[in-house]
Amino acid sequence: MMETGEYRKIESGQRAVVMGMGVSGRAAVKFLLSHNVEVSVSDNRQFTDLSRVDQDYLQEKGIAFEGGGHSEEFFSRSDFIVISPGIPTDLPLLVTMRRKNIPVLGELALAAPYLTECVVAVTGTNGKTTVAALLGELLSASGKKVFVGGNIGTPILDYLRRGERVDVLVLELSSFQLESAGNFSPHIGVLLNISPDHLDRHGSMARYAAAKMKLFTHQKASDKAILCADDPMCQQLSSQLTHQEVYCFGSRERNSSAIGHQSIVTIRLLGQEAESYSLAGSELDSHTGLLNAEAAVLAVSLLGCRKDDIERGLKGFKLAAHRLQHVINLAEVDYYDDSKATNTGAVISALESFSGNIVLLAGGRDKGEDYTVLKEPIRQKVRRLILLGEAADAIAAAIDGAAPVSYAGSMEEAVSLAASLARPGDVVLLAPACSSFDMFDNYGQRGDVFVQAVMNLQEVTAEKAS
Repeated sequence: MMETGEYRKIESGQRAVVMGMGVSGRAAVKFLLSHNVEVSVSDNRQFTDLSRVDQDYLQEKGIAFEGGGHSEEFFSRSDFIVISPGIPTDLPLLVTMRRKNIPVLGELALAAPYLTECVVAVTGTNGKTTVAALLGELLSASGKKVFVGGNIGTPILDYLRRGERVDVLVLELSSFQLESAGNFSPHIGVLLNISPDHLDRHGSMARYAAAKMKLFTHQKASDKAILCADDPMCQQLSSQLTHQEVYCFGSRERNSSAIGHQSIVTIRLLGQEAESYSLAGSELDSHTGLLNAEAAVLAVSLLGCRKDDIERGLKGFKLAAHRLQHVINLAEVDYYDDSKATNTGAVISALESFSGNIVLLAGGRDKGEDYTVLKEPIRQKVRRLILLGEAADAIAAAIDGAAPVSYAGSMEEAVSLAASLARPGDVVLLAPACSSFDMFDNYGQRGDVFVQAVMNLQEVTAEKAS
């Protein structure tokens, strides 16, 4: 029988329970069926609460379904269990299954034995989506056939099931995915940063960091680990990396293979001439963009990509929506949408991208973070703080007068208030430090509402001018 997370292919005729019929759960069901596994599905939702597409698929395939919760009897009939990233690995039912020697696998553990391509995996509290997308751009510019997915876009199990083959797999991985990654091991693993996030799930920074470090656990001597020299937690944890090649990036030249300074990324690899890349005028020309570019350029340099191709990829790269995205300059005030800044580390990084005079919009649903870490950055950079959502009072108490605070009952009200308070030369920045689920479906919808509210301001301004 497979042990938990063992690097071994599944066998035809085995029985599996897929826990959670979300995006990754759906991909797991289809992948397992393609390998002649007898699949059952267990979900907290009732069958009638699933989408019509999922209902029809389960019925068409004759898949047994347990709804409204998870039972030991249903799970005990399986040879192994596949869990979605959103399901905590320490649920009592899963602990019971392990005691019965029924393996519990995440999607990465399930996929690992089937991965034959070069794998570059990216994790970190902030920036992983941008860096994964940038890696895809740089590798494509270098003539490589690339798949970019994992925590974004197409699940890895869907990629494997479809039979497509590429030169390089670029995977963005969350701490939730890495918790149950089994023996998954990338050829190049990139850890961008670690700051408090998802503590409501992990319980402590130590457990959260341990989940991130699973990226490197099964690497071999020829594999590469890339970490940020500027991030204290990354540097602290780097001492654990003893059996692979370790590379660093950041603003510190000592022991760093990628150094960023004043919009220039310089790569220094042993036995090779130093190569420099300018980000001036690109969408990566910011404090955060510089660090992200260092990590990505270092990774593709280790894969042998040429300078001309890398430069072309950097110039053509476009940031995804809601990631420190410039919306408009209106009445000499710049509006930026960083709705993806759902934790304190991301907010601090966003604030560092500007010299000051910021009107900051923050708040949402609390994820168990310590907002006191925002106090000093806000004192230094923020002229006015506008708070909304469930965490508004907690943030206000934590910053303890670091900036004047106003409150808003909606995003539209917050934007209108920001516009009335902003002066020429100011920056109005949406960087919530919280999840969106108290007022919005996701960070994307929150960002869209912010952008629309800003554009409505433009219309009002134009009407007044006419």
